[in-house]
Amino acid sequence: MTQAKRGRYTLEFKQEAVGFVESGQTMAAAARSLGVVEQTLGNWIRLHRSGRLKGASGKPQVSAEQMEISRLRAELARVRMERDILGKATAFFAKGQK
Repeated sequence: MTQAKRGRYTLEFKQEAVGFVESGQTMAAAARSLGVVEQTLGNWIRLHRSGRLKGASGKPQVSAEQMEISRLRAELARVRMERDILGKATAFFAKGQK
């Protein structure tokens, strides 16, 4: 089993993620769209509510471009999955028409 590299996120990114959930988006949907684990987002929400949310403290911070790339990769994976499901459904129903 390989060990995943731990992400380091800026305070602004974490606050934006918490804002998505507080504005009515589900935690699962917000986590998927941002490319983070749902548990991590839950931890950020808990820390934000207690006033202890902090950003990454160290050199390797995630830039805005890297955050956008991560979000776009997650969205691309979701769209590809939807496309594959629709293709299979189309093939299934086309078989029934013959």
